[in-house]
Amino acid sequence: MKKRCVLFLCTGNSCRSQMAEGWARALHPEQIDAFSAGIAPAGIDVRAVQVMAEAGIDISRQQSKHVETLRGMTFDAVITVCGHANESCPVFPGRVQRLHAGFEDPPRLSLGADSEEEALRHYRKVRDEIRRYVQALPEILEESSGPGEGNASCSESIDERN
Repeated sequence: MKKRCVLFLCTGNSCRSQMAEGWARALHPEQIDAFSAGIAPAGIDVRAVQVMAEAGIDISRQQSKHVETLRGMTFDAVITVCGHANESCPVFPGRVQRLHAGFEDPPRLSLGADSEEEALRHYRKVRDEIRRYVQALPEILEESSGPGEGNASCSESIDERN
């Protein structure tokens, strides 16, 4: 499988899309150039950073960013990870696979938690669901109809493009 440039898109780019980017970078570094962005970025969720660190993945240096900051990039696939992003997904130029993999919102799930540990259980549950999805992502992308060639622009850093 050729290396694919993949964008994980969520509303706030604070939790689910950040986790997905982290998992993709860790699990498939030779197959996927992973990015994440949001429609209304809200900063990185500290609990997401914590539960990913528990799994051995450091997302503390990732940044919450607006999808517009990636304008001009060419993606092979855009994967929405929440319903709002799926409904509000901007149009991407070229032949882009659009996939939706909706996951529950850990911050919302943990609102009524009686303790920090209970809140973290919600984050861990979603983290593990995202891991299972991302683990299977190369096969999902291969089975879906997608563009024929990878995009060299993915190997550049975001800072080089902005």
